[in-house]
Amino acid sequence: MNRVSLDDLDRRMGPAADKRALSNALDTDEFAVNYYELAPGDSFAFGYHRHPGQEEVFYVIAGTATFETEDGDIEVGAGEAVRFGPGEWQRGRNAGEERVVALAMGAPKDTRETEMLRECPDCGGRTENSVAMTDDRDALVTRCLECGAETGRFT
Repeated sequence: MNRVSLDDLDRRMGPAADKRALSNALDTDEFAVNYYELAPGDSFAFGYHRHPGQEEVFYVIAGTATFETEDGDIEVGAGEAVRFGPGEWQRGRNAGEERVVALAMGAPKDTRETEMLRECPDCGGRTENSVAMTDDRDALVTRCLECGAETGRFT
């Protein structure tokens, strides 16, 4: 058995007010689990994305998360969960005014392949993007794979 307190985990950079990875601290073998707090306008992910080899489940503890999907937006409220199968496009965000608190779980754990789309101001539409740490390690930056333009900066 492993036990961990959120207070003992460092906040991770990204599009959420607070993200804390629980998987390594709990030494999980088969699935990843992350704790999130989203301020209004925040997101779980850097962009509209899919994991070809991983399923994801989001459980909302407080607030209401809005998920952009191929079938349109869906709202998931406190006490509700949503599952995305491998390869399903989605992006969860806080479109409301109250803070969202949620857990995100994915299996298998070590599947890192992600395809992501973001709006590129230079290309004029959604394009594939990558995420990389800045040289000074102060932020994560998303870049358009077509033209190299910066499409987002997250601390």
